[in-house]
Amino acid sequence: MRDPRLLAKPPVCRLGCLVLVRNPRGDVLLVDPDYMDGLILPGGAAQPNEPPNLAAARHLHAETGLNLRLADVLAVDFTPADRYLERLNLVFDGGTVTEHAAARLTVPPRHRSGLFGARFVPAHELPDVMAPAQAARAAEALANRAVPLLLHGQRTTCDEGRTPPR
Repeated sequence: MRDPRLLAKPPVCRLGCLVLVRNPRGDVLLVDPDYMDGLILPGGAAQPNEPPNLAAARHLHAETGLNLRLADVLAVDFTPADRYLERLNLVFDGGTVTEHAAARLTVPPRHRSGLFGARFVPAHELPDVMAPAQAARAAEALANRAVPLLLHGQRTTCDEGRTPPR
């Protein structure tokens, strides 16, 4: 049963879908956006009704050329509204890519991507190249064990294209 009061004014909250990717040395993949100071984890906002693992994979591919299947979450970070709307950020485990894959990162031109580039950064250097909240988010994700993403109560199968039926 649908309660119209619940749908009358849905909450406004963006869902950020980020990915923590490491190389064989344990360095963390970061992107350098032109719209903010410091480096950040690759990723971006989910579209309405887009499964967050697919949104994270879509943004990762668009920003770096990496095509990874994502299913596990390493951290959840709520950010209250400031100059942006409030948002909930999910950090997905992108695992460790090979040296070959790491060397083949493909960042689209800045005028299309809004990125200056992407690079792997040693974990101990994250506080030096990221804003404090961004570095703390990445450090927590590095320290945590992955938990599965559930889509409507079901464990996701990485490349699930839609939410399971109700």
